[in-house]
Amino acid sequence: MGYWGYFVVGRAERPLAELEALSGAADMTLRQTAPDGWQVWEFAGGDGDVGNMNDLAGQTGAPALFGYVMDSDCVVVEAAAPDSGAWTTCLARTAMAGYLGAERDGLTLEDYFLDPRDAAERAVAWAAEAGRVASAGELAAVLSDDPAAAPDGGPDGDRDTDRDIDRDADRDADRDIDRDADRDASRDAGLADGPVAETLFFRFLDRLGVVPL
Repeated sequence: MGYWGYFVVGRAERPLAELEALSGAADMTLRQTAPDGWQVWEFAGGDGDVGNMNDLAGQTGAPALFGYVMDSDCVVVEAAAPDSGAWTTCLARTAMAGYLGAERDGLTLEDYFLDPRDAAERAVAWAAEAGRVASAGELAAVLSDDPAAAPDGGPDGDRDTDRDIDRDADRDADRDIDRDADRDASRDAGLADGPVAETLFFRFLDRLGVVPL
């Protein structure tokens, strides 16, 4: 059985777990700190309420987000920032679609979550409010990473979406991505053998520039 629970990320001078916005989540554990006051708190099991990221961003005056990990297979990401607002996406999309059973209800994953390209654009704005410069191409690559996808890439719609993401990633990625490719591969190598969902989530935080690997 994999991991179920929340990772809450925000910036504040005091511990995030002491804030009213997170009062519904008892017994949170500080998982990691990063420069400029960034904190990652863990709420294992998720038997409670981590609340609304708009409320946390409002209390801290800084961007905030959570990742809800589902059995180490996929992650719900809810993010908010004081100026650019709230948005929701997911990591490991094929696994997430299986949990939601959206197709059985005549829905698609995009009825619940932003697609990787749109989520990457919102994430760049989120990072900018955090004082970071993030690459839409690098973020889209993490958001579209789909370990459970079929080898042939799935239905045509999925392939079309992937082609759009790849094209936009090539266009939008910073000119130094190729130069830094070896650095990125080395940076990710330490997580390669870890659980899929947690690996993707912390890689996403790294690409946002707030909690480096």
